[in-house]
Amino acid sequence: TLFRSGSFMYIGPQGIVHGTTITILNAGRKRLKAGETDLGGKLFVSSGLGGMSGAQPKAGVISGVVSLIAEINPKATEVRLSQGWVDEVYENLDELIPRLRTAMKQKEVVSIAYQGNIVDLWERLAKDEIAVDLGSDQTSLHNPFAGGYYPAGLTLEESNNLMASDPDKFKEKVYESLRRQVEAINTLTTRGMYFFDYGNAFLLESSRAGADILTPDGGFRYPSYVQDIMGPMFFDYGFGPFRWVCTSSDPKDLETTDQIAQQVLEEIAKTAPNEIKGQVEDNIHWIKEAGQNKLVVG
Repeated sequence: TLFRSGSFMYIGPQGIVHGTTITILNAGRKRLKAGETDLGGKLFVSSGLGGMSGAQPKAGVISGVVSLIAEINPKATEVRLSQGWVDEVYENLDELIPRLRTAMKQKEVVSIAYQGNIVDLWERLAKDEIAVDLGSDQTSLHNPFAGGYYPAGLTLEESNNLMASDPDKFKEKVYESLRRQVEAINTLTTRGMYFFDYGNAFLLESSRAGADILTPDGGFRYPSYVQDIMGPMFFDYGFGPFRWVCTSSDPKDLETTDQIAQQVLEEIAKTAPNEIKGQVEDNIHWIKEAGQNKLVVG
């Protein structure tokens, strides 16, 4: 008897990459200027290459942007690099910034990982006046004091030791780091960056840290992705992240189901109203490139 401990529908990076892709695509459309039809040269910056956040660089490539994702854990970075979800890795910001400018100028579709702390990255982008188009965060801030968030100024090992030996001091470091992170993000949003919370409690924990993240009336300065993107642009029209599984595990069967889904959507697209035409076309784009995007579970 064969017993499977894992589900075909494992909601890891493979499961979330479709939702992340359509989120980036539609966030990017908020930054399109008159005459622009795609996201070529747009820069998306976020953090996290772990179990679910690891979907971000792959989604960025499918969306056609330059994606820059920070990750503090070298093991997580190596996994995404070996899978091909990350194209390039930089540990030195002095080397990263020129590469980033080139990628944006030449409108490359590339995923870049910064092996380091996200706060250091945000502060350098603000200092060097890099024109970030889209920003988010996928550190695990629902668990900020037990490995979900690593503060600036400490190595991975130093953080792990401090959270065990002096939890109160570690909490202070986390909150200090969040205040710095928000300050840099605020600087970039005043220059035109669109920033959104990705459901990881970034806004909530930043407010608890005393960061400048609230409006005068007590609300958050930035929207959540559900509030600003998924809700009004997808859920309200009956769209959302979707997936299907091929339980035979035969790639040929999967190709057949992909072709059927594509044909159905292409028929719908012929008469789709403008409100949903983009969503239908995004899903057709997703299916057409499914094979070459080499989605993997992990």
